[in-house]
Amino acid sequence: MQPKCNDPLLKMFRIDYVGTSPYISCIPSVVHHRLSSSDRFLVLSSDGLYQYFSNEEVVAHVAWFMEHVPEGDPAQYLIAELLFRAAKKNGMDFHELLDIPHGDRRKYHDDVSVMVVSLEGRIWRSSG
Repeated sequence: MQPKCNDPLLKMFRIDYVGTSPYISCIPSVVHHRLSSSDRFLVLSSDGLYQYFSNEEVVAHVAWFMEHVPEGDPAQYLIAELLFRAAKKNGMDFHELLDIPHGDRRKYHDDVSVMVVSLEGRIWRSSG
């Protein structure tokens, strides 16, 4: 069989994924929660955040950050904390992980998008 012209190019971009299908789903994970007077924010994120944090940890980190750094960005804070955890898990420091190009970094952590919505009117968005 004659090789096709694009075979070498396809080999460069082939990903050896070890997961099981379906690899992506259009079915969202939805939780219903009745708001109470103690609720202060809503966190919307991709599943990559939860490879390194439990729901309780996300809430604790955002609550701590909003209390101690009120002018800061809690979404960016979560991304930074995730990158610290991913680096530690893979035996490197934070800056070594950041030096890896984004495409290659997928080997160390999933792409992550986070949005924190304050129930008092502010919205922060970040990705990493």
